[in-house]
Amino acid sequence: MGIARLLAKGWIAFCLFAGAHALWRADTATPAALQSVPGLVVSVLLFAAMGLLFTGGYGISARDGNMPLLERLKPHHLLPGFNAAVFVAFALMSFIDQIALAPRYHSGVVVDALEGAVAFVTPSQNALAQSLAACSLDGGRVFAYSVAWLLALVFLASALSRLRLSAGLLRLERNERPEVLGPVVHAAVLGIAALVGFQLLFMGTAFSWLGCNTLRSLPGNVLIGLGPLMLCYLILSALTSLLAVGPES
Repeated sequence: MGIARLLAKGWIAFCLFAGAHALWRADTATPAALQSVPGLVVSVLLFAAMGLLFTGGYGISARDGNMPLLERLKPHHLLPGFNAAVFVAFALMSFIDQIALAPRYHSGVVVDALEGAVAFVTPSQNALAQSLAACSLDGGRVFAYSVAWLLALVFLASALSRLRLSAGLLRLERNERPEVLGPVVHAAVLGIAALVGFQLLFMGTAFSWLGCNTLRSLPGNVLIGLGPLMLCYLILSALTSLLAVGPES
């Protein structure tokens, strides 16, 4: 997968997830707040279009300018792959957990066991809990983060079982549409981004930088509910690109 397409998918996921949280907040607020729903929808569409404009411009400039865009665009480019479909399903499950389950059922034996298991695997669980405790916040946020990490790890483990297949498909795609940065630089860029994201979200460095207002507002909800899934998708893309650099076995 090219960097432009990866950025476009990530941007769309971020915009839709943030927009869904904003719409849910407006729907559960006062009736007067419902008047802002059309404005929220327009804002999400414009925000998504702004990001796609930049990523699309980069992607188009990297291709053969002699071939028209409609000829380069194939029907299978518009269809999500299996990993992308699983990502969307898990992101939806994480969102439902954030708005419906986590605020109501954030304590109990099962919840404590899940939070403890995730905290044993991911240091960021304890980092988030400490940041929320300092801000006197919870409301199911720790439980929601645990569920998001559980879904992300299941997604990553499932996708890693098909890593060689994904790398082979990427080689075939590069034969038809070479990367403008080259396969080695492409893998290096994704690898560096994955390492930075690993430090921020898996190790929990990001939560020590966020203030209480951020954790209780929309950016905090998006980071808690979607951050682990996006990090695992980035790690998967980096590993696929790295494996595709080597000779086909």
